[in-house]
Amino acid sequence: MIDFNRMLGAGVVALALSAAPAVAQDKVSFGTNWLAQAEHGGYYQAIADGTYAKYGLEVTIRQGGPQGANRSLLVGGQIDFYMGSATSAIDAVKEGIPTITLASIFQKDPQVLLAHPDQGFETFADLAKASKLIMGKDGFITYFSWMKANYEGFKDEQYEPYTFNPAPFLADVKAVQQGYLTSEPYEIEKQAGFAPKVFLLADNGFDPYSTTIEVMKPFVDTNPDVAKRFVEASIIGWYNYLYGDNTAANELIKKDNPEMTDGQLAYSLAKMKEYGIVLSGDAETRGIGCMTDARWKEFYDMGVGIGMFPANIDYTQAYTTEFVCQGLGTDLVK
Repeated sequence: MIDFNRMLGAGVVALALSAAPAVAQDKVSFGTNWLAQAEHGGYYQAIADGTYAKYGLEVTIRQGGPQGANRSLLVGGQIDFYMGSATSAIDAVKEGIPTITLASIFQKDPQVLLAHPDQGFETFADLAKASKLIMGKDGFITYFSWMKANYEGFKDEQYEPYTFNPAPFLADVKAVQQGYLTSEPYEIEKQAGFAPKVFLLADNGFDPYSTTIEVMKPFVDTNPDVAKRFVEASIIGWYNYLYGDNTAANELIKKDNPEMTDGQLAYSLAKMKEYGIVLSGDAETRGIGCMTDARWKEFYDMGVGIGMFPANIDYTQAYTTEFVCQGLGTDLVK
């Protein structure tokens, strides 16, 4: 016998469910440190494949760039999350700015020094023989100080400011220039027809956490669940960008940065994998984004030793390991 009352009740329930509004998502913003590129791929991936939405987030990415001031916007409360670094995080403690680092997406900073091939630059120590060391002012007061303290022969007189123009480097076969593993070598090979020698600072002893997820402490205190979901969704996004179909993410990157090319994106992704920029060290077994107290201490102590940081600050206020190193996403490696 057909139970019409039951059918009617079920229909009412179905109608009510179909008419129910979707669960509201938390809207957050994330500021990058440069124009959209493969080095930001995991965040774009998490938008493109719905990972952020799955975690109950609606994420807006705000590009950095030559005139970008996204870290200032973070401090000013205009954006919620920022792509920072270990150096800026410890500096914030020194300056009394209440930021905190929740994850380090890059286990290795992609900062490199570039040399001409066949000019006697075979080891990192050989770079001390350069006629000039072309680097930015930030590099001069950070990793160049470390180079002088740890290798013989580096001198202040070698320093020449980097203007993001490779012409001085290309004109002098004995010159050494700073660069980013995923960009300058590619451009130099395109323009000059040769592949420069590449020396990754992280593989030679200067090894800060890089491309971090940084936030203001009051935001985390008020929204710990939002912070946790953003970190976890970003981690999954990075695994999927590295090992899944990243076509839609790359289209979003090119939409934000029309000068980006498929060739550059492919090169950057290949180099991130080859050098273990995202997935190496602790991250291999404990998950992308992993940070440890021991490594933070090692970097801080090194910085104190070369005068980068004062010796009397509580550097542990710069970060928390609460949201990382739990193996999330490790099953997605292919």
